[in-house]
Amino acid sequence: MKITKTTNKRAQENTYYLENDQALLIVDPGSDWEVIRQTIEGIEKPLAAVLLTHTHYDHIMSLDKVRETFGHPPVYVSEKEADWLYTPVKNLSGLDRHADMADIVLEPATDFFESQKDYDLAGFHFHVRETPGHSIGGVSLVFPKEELVLTGDALFCESIGRSDLPTGNQAQLLDSIQNQLFSLPRHYRVFPGHGPETSIGHEKTFNPFF
Repeated sequence: MKITKTTNKRAQENTYYLENDQALLIVDPGSDWEVIRQTIEGIEKPLAAVLLTHTHYDHIMSLDKVRETFGHPPVYVSEKEADWLYTPVKNLSGLDRHADMADIVLEPATDFFESQKDYDLAGFHFHVRETPGHSIGGVSLVFPKEELVLTGDALFCESIGRSDLPTGNQAQLLDSIQNQLFSLPRHYRVFPGHGPETSIGHEKTFNPFF
């Protein structure tokens, strides 16, 4: 499996493109629609699904354009944040501090993640671990064969996600990382929602929150 990353201008959010011999998955389509569109078109494989680690506005801004342009692939999200896709206050785009941007109101997701289920989507094999604390429905996507995890806004390189937003809780976030992520092998690569790639071992050794 090949992973490509583009970093969006809004909040420096990372969008990931997971490619195998058959198809493509996209994770967290952020603000830079033209870059996202060009990247998907450049890969030249059918888009099998969109996976959302959580539904804050910076991770979903191009979601409907992706759906409309690339054949309406299924969209997976935590049921705990399903209504955030079309509720601006919950996805944070409707807060006063974001008065410079339009409210984000999107179509509903098609599928809800099932924790620990073994997914097989177009030859992609992964499972989902619930990692709340940054937001109540935050999840991490674990690909055992490739020995990697996409952590959304739970775990970053030598940092962790914010916990001061609605439904955030730092104790819960630390517990999520400790039990759901640090239980993975040390060599697993970590692809976070913001910032550079890291590894489980590096974070267990150098992350100042632990």
